[in-house]
Amino acid sequence: MRQFRSGVRGHARKTIARYRDEYGTNLLKSYMVGNRQQRQWVVQASREMGMMPTTEGGSDAKMDITHAIDGFNGNEHALPTAPLYRDVVDLLARSGITYTPTLLVSFGGALPIYRMFFEERPFDDPKLRAFFPLDDLFQRTATRLLAFPKEDYQVREVASSAEAVLRAGGKVALGGHGEMQGLQVHWEMKLFAEGGMAPHEILRVATINGADALGLSQDLGSLEAGNLADLVVLDRDPLQDIRATTSIRHVMKNGILYSGDTLDEVWPAVKTLPAPWWRRNDAAR
Repeated sequence: MRQFRSGVRGHARKTIARYRDEYGTNLLKSYMVGNRQQRQWVVQASREMGMMPTTEGGSDAKMDITHAIDGFNGNEHALPTAPLYRDVVDLLARSGITYTPTLLVSFGGALPIYRMFFEERPFDDPKLRAFFPLDDLFQRTATRLLAFPKEDYQVREVASSAEAVLRAGGKVALGGHGEMQGLQVHWEMKLFAEGGMAPHEILRVATINGADALGLSQDLGSLEAGNLADLVVLDRDPLQDIRATTSIRHVMKNGILYSGDTLDEVWPAVKTLPAPWWRRNDAAR
């Protein structure tokens, strides 16, 4: 039995080494690997090899609790039970795990993404219309897949529980889920606010906390000497209203300043963004 277990741990090391050495990543997502002991082997092998193992919540509260106990760096997706009580809040906070609830697709209740499609009407957003093919944007957002009564949503309880973890000294990060590029992170921030999180806390959750969870805080997530000059310039104060994060005047990436409306370069050189492929025939119509 001892030889068998040693061989399995060796297999874990060999598999993880491929991600570290061939893909050059320091972060590994262990997507509900095997049973608990096998997941512990993934954590152990990752630690030995200098990797950061995060994991998938999988809508399984008991499994998520073991993720915190067993030493994973992160738990991605919300615990499906909400609200969280002090025992679980303190466990998440003291374990050092980063809790990323992805509120738009909160487990345990109706998915808030469908409510946001209805309330926010992204198809009518002029900036999204400028950066999406209209047929694709309509298909993604204007067709109603599912509808739920208000009492089926538990996202406020999920967001409030994430705030409780943060206030207890824990690590909370923000993650989109791919349903609405361009707005999903802003919607996540709105949902955190609905759960009671203060704007300054939300901004930290959306920036430096996420960078730290990915092992990239030495490069991203804060305005510090030596970090990459990636930032946004806003027209309104998000500390007064978190929805102001969409009032983007300029974006800076890799030392180049862009217009937030057009992505034309405005500094250090002026350069117009070429028309995307789906708009190149507009002038001929």
